[in-house]
Amino acid sequence: MISRAKRAAAGIAMLIGMTIASIAPAAAQYWQCAPYARSISGIEIYGNAHTWWAQAEGKYDRGNVPQVGAVLAMKSSGKMRLGHVAMVSKVLSEREVLLIHANWSRGGQIERDVRAIDVSEAGDWSEVKVWYGPMADLGMTEYPAYGFIYAKAKAEPAIQIADSRLARMPAVMAAFRAQSGD
Repeated sequence: MISRAKRAAAGIAMLIGMTIASIAPAAAQYWQCAPYARSISGIEIYGNAHTWWAQAEGKYDRGNVPQVGAVLAMKSSGKMRLGHVAMVSKVLSEREVLLIHANWSRGGQIERDVRAIDVSEAGDWSEVKVWYGPMADLGMTEYPAYGFIYAKAKAEPAIQIADSRLARMPAVMAAFRAQSGD
């Protein structure tokens, strides 16, 4: 018969192991754009970013008008062979938004309120320029984009849920704040 103390110790060990396992990916602080966009937008699409647009067909509304919480889906091109996805955090105008995304300017890092502009001739978000941290300006490259995938639920609760999960990991948050200068 196992003593109550041994059962309690086993339970505590299991709890610690589960906690460490759930923190490990975040503690590594290396995000790819697709899993991060999925976690904050609530859009349940998996796979490389350049596949999101086709996967969204019939599951989510898609279009070329920016909305807060929508995910900008970018095509594969040049050095960005897997595409890119980023969630709109604020709409500044019909042709300018702020994005929240991962793995853009700084490998694996999260960036908030990053400026992106529509540079397409038609004004349909089929070609964009995105702020690039090391240059402290919009990048020089124009990236082809599909458009926006709209979340069925509001994005704000998804951001709050993601932030509350991170808030439970003080060490991760402290490292993030130090890295982003907050």
